[in-house]
Amino acid sequence: MLSKNPVFRVALRGETLLTSPRWNKGTAFTNKERKELGLTGRLPHRVNTLDEQCQRAYDQLQMHENAIRKNTFLQSMKDQNWVLYYSLISRHLRELVPIIYTPTEAEAISNYSHLFRRSEGLYLTISDQGTMEEDLLEQTKGRNLDLIVCSDAEAILGIGDQGVGGIGISAAKSVIYTLIGGIDPHKSLPVVLDVGTDNEQLLSDSLYVGWPHKRVRGKEYDEFIDKFVGLVRKHFPNSLLHFEDFGVKNAHSILQRYRDVHSVFNDDIQGTGAVTLACTMAAIGVTKSKLSDQRFVIYGAGSAGLGIAVQLRDAMVSTDNVSEEEANRKFYLLDKQGLIKQSLPDIREDLKPFVRPDEEWDSVARNSSSEGGIGLLDVVKHIKPTVLIGCSTHGGAFTKEVVQSMAEGCERPIIFPLSNPSNLVEVDPRDANEWTEGKALLATGSPFPPAKMPNGKDYIIAECNNALIYPGLGFGSMISESRRMTDTMIIAGARRLAALSPALKDPDAALLPDFGDAPEVNFEVGVAVAEQAIEEGVASVKWKKEEVRDRARERVWKPVYGEYVFDENGQK
Repeated sequence: MLSKNPVFRVALRGETLLTSPRWNKGTAFTNKERKELGLTGRLPHRVNTLDEQCQRAYDQLQMHENAIRKNTFLQSMKDQNWVLYYSLISRHLRELVPIIYTPTEAEAISNYSHLFRRSEGLYLTISDQGTMEEDLLEQTKGRNLDLIVCSDAEAILGIGDQGVGGIGISAAKSVIYTLIGGIDPHKSLPVVLDVGTDNEQLLSDSLYVGWPHKRVRGKEYDEFIDKFVGLVRKHFPNSLLHFEDFGVKNAHSILQRYRDVHSVFNDDIQGTGAVTLACTMAAIGVTKSKLSDQRFVIYGAGSAGLGIAVQLRDAMVSTDNVSEEEANRKFYLLDKQGLIKQSLPDIREDLKPFVRPDEEWDSVARNSSSEGGIGLLDVVKHIKPTVLIGCSTHGGAFTKEVVQSMAEGCERPIIFPLSNPSNLVEVDPRDANEWTEGKALLATGSPFPPAKMPNGKDYIIAECNNALIYPGLGFGSMISESRRMTDTMIIAGARRLAALSPALKDPDAALLPDFGDAPEVNFEVGVAVAEQAIEEGVASVKWKKEEVRDRARERVWKPVYGEYVFDENGQK
């Protein structure tokens, strides 16, 4: 579905055609198509345009009074007609993405077994792994996959372990890739890796549809993941394998294990890191400084916080020509125990590059008002950070004293309270704006209304939303058929997003483009990623860099109806 009026040869007729979400047009089938495809009498008389269908569907959607019912309605539409589903959402992007994705999808996932109507994607259960290859091939027969999104559902959207309900997040991510990244939905596959669940509520629920077993860990788990990745590499060697909402320990180890053998991506780590890097690049463009000039405090050292630190560190090494060791020293990470320093017990292996030496903090520890560790205010007062990032889900952690102490040490403090949902944000951006007298450069993880500047002008709060970059990162990897998703490809994408910042033209404008422009923004990101893949020799396509933009346009899937011609040997 690439041109305005593409022609498709299809092998489906009658009821089978009407029940195929890929090919169904509903009332938009022309009279000629109805006669040729056995649809006369199966549809009412009038032929509708896609515009008319979207209006009808939107009116029906508005009849549902709450978000979860709207989510269910849209899910039903996706099961019936892909073009109508994607066309409707693309016309109401800002309004409907929160319905089909976060935050509403979290509620749908938590009630998955009770809302279950029909299957979607591929369910791979560790107890049935003997038929894993057979199941994968049966589900993907006749399909050349570009994208596979998988989750083991241990850490879903802030609601934790959801067992087999994780298929919902894999499916939602796949939808965003299509909606914003232009990926053909027929070439993507959502997968849940059902390794059990430690959610006692699910285990005791007689209607739970997943494997009712405690979550498998250790060697057995690793072998299951390895078998799955091996099948992806064997049958879809040029695909992007996207890992989503794995627990923090597994997320990092899996990414490290496979990143050099296949094109893999973890949005919780790399996507969050990439969009925060882009936002930081835009902010330092305003302050006319460099990444290596910054002092970073990251409050929250889980997958997101560590992913942000690593992405910023790697970009600093790449762009400012400093050593990794020197770059690591620019970061101060805190978790529930306070500042992560050498004397803390049980420090995760992946955090060790950012551990601060104890002797650096002896005097601060003696005067600290925090119990048991060095707290956020202690760190801010001591190092005067230029960048303060929150991914802690500790609502209100960036107090007035913290923000004002930071502002004393820099002209334009860069403050990103990124925790979701909005009630868990570290500071309301309007408060941070007021406490810094309009000097702060702000971005949040959830949408917030504008803040008032001292001159009365509205300051638009940038939404540091992964969806502004990860579909483009994936699109660039897919169209270039890259053998790996390299750090420099991600940095290239982040740099292109940062270059689109409104703040670079007006320092009091938003740091990132509006979410309503996400499809166009991600196209630009995708072009930059593919160009970088070609430049560093990891792309399998034989294009020149100058060809990438035109080639990319040819690959963008658009939700438009084509003309159908019946052919027994055509597509199904």
